[in-house]
Amino acid sequence: MAAFVEDTYAEAFRSLYVEFLITARDRRWVEHAVHAVTGNACSTILCDCEAGGDRFVGPEGDESFVTPDGRPGAIVQLHVPRFRKDRVQALERAALVRISQNVLTCPSAACFNLIDSENHYRLGRKIAYFGDGFQKRIERYGRKLWWIPTLGGEFVLDRRLGYANGLMGGNLWFFGRDADAALDAAERGVRAVQQCPGVIMPFPGGIAGSGSKAGSRYRFTVASTYEKYCPLLRDDPNADSQLPEDVQSVMEIIINGRDLASIRQATQAAIAASVDTPGLLRISAGNYGGRLGKSFIYLHPRSATE
Repeated sequence: MAAFVEDTYAEAFRSLYVEFLITARDRRWVEHAVHAVTGNACSTILCDCEAGGDRFVGPEGDESFVTPDGRPGAIVQLHVPRFRKDRVQALERAALVRISQNVLTCPSAACFNLIDSENHYRLGRKIAYFGDGFQKRIERYGRKLWWIPTLGGEFVLDRRLGYANGLMGGNLWFFGRDADAALDAAERGVRAVQQCPGVIMPFPGGIAGSGSKAGSRYRFTVASTYEKYCPLLRDDPNADSQLPEDVQSVMEIIINGRDLASIRQATQAAIAASVDTPGLLRISAGNYGGRLGKSFIYLHPRSATE
């Protein structure tokens, strides 16, 4: 029996994001670079950004996307919320630290910009200082690059890294009869989203087992556990539980992306892939009545164009 899909919506809010391509000798080293550059970037509650891999491309991936150097690659996005006053500087700092420390250091890796925009960072020049005066500007693959000599050979990257407006906060909640059912459903959803271009899922394995609400009783934190949906607080009168009967676990997928259409497509793909999971009772989403973001991602297909 298929799970009940609530007629509700996820509430996404605007972000500023960069998107870049990492290539390497083979898929294994691309994966190492992606894991490193997207580390500790699940939530901007305390992380410098939210980051994730979009998809693998070129040989050993989506071959419809041809990488500049013809090698295996992966597309990565980094997002910061637009409501941050220092968003432009914060995003540049996150990209600078992550590309210089996690991509430059990865054996055989190279890095290419994917957003062609008047709004950009001259990030290549800053990272090129690692060359200690031996770095140089080159043209290769029809692109203007910085070349940095390394012990492994060379590291090349585009001179500019463009940035643009994106969206953060698309989400789905999976209510399970037990923890295995909720997690199995979320995993099915993740696999479906991974086939959708233009989006990322920043949490470990794409899934948040600790979905949060905005705000807290403590002034020093901006978010906290969503007590109304914690199964082990069901009988606590102070929690005011809103869990449906028989639900023993809730897992969440967070989806960020280039635009609303991309996140909507990924949301529908995740629902279709997970709705028949044994033990899954309900699929829902978190929102704050439009107080957090103005971009709505409806769960019911009939509402998807609203």
